[in-house]
Amino acid sequence: MYNWFECKIRYDKMLETGMQKTVTEPYLVDALSFTEAEARIIEEIKPYISGEFSVSDIKRVKYTESFFNETGDRYFKARLYFITLDEKSGSEKKTAVNMLVQASVLKEAVEIVETEMKKTMIDYAFASVTETAIMDVFPYSGGSEKETK
Repeated sequence: MYNWFECKIRYDKMLETGMQKTVTEPYLVDALSFTEAEARIIEEIKPYISGEFSVSDIKRVKYTESFFNETGDRYFKARLYFITLDEKSGSEKKTAVNMLVQASVLKEAVEIVETEMKKTMIDYAFASVTETAIMDVFPYSGGSEKETK
C-alpha cells in the first residue's frame, strides 16, 4: 500500500522558443510523512531540473490502488464506487475509491481498471476517469526501503 503525497515543484523551464517561463508541475511521491516526501521529491527531481527549483506545495492524496503501465505516458485518476448490500436494511451502499492509472489514452486507462477489477469479486461502477496533471510518479523501489524505516 502506497502513502502518496502530491508535491508541486516550481522552476524556470526553457521553452521551445528559447524563452524561460516559471512553471509549477505536480509529481507524486510515496513517503511516510510530509518531511520525507519533501526530501524524496528533491532527490528524485535533482537530476532532471537544471538550475534552482523549490517545493511549492505538498498535500496527501489517497489512491486505494495504483496500476502502472510502462507504455503509458500519462496518469489518470479513476473514481469508482464499490457497491455492497447492507444486510440489515437490504439497501445498496456505495463506497467511493480513487485509483491511479498509468496509460497512454483514456480508453486504455478504463480497460486497465476493468482488467484489474475482473480479478476481484467486488461489484463496482465507474464514477469518473480523468487525466491528471501529474508529470511523474516515484514509488519506493523494491519495498525493502520502506520496511527498514
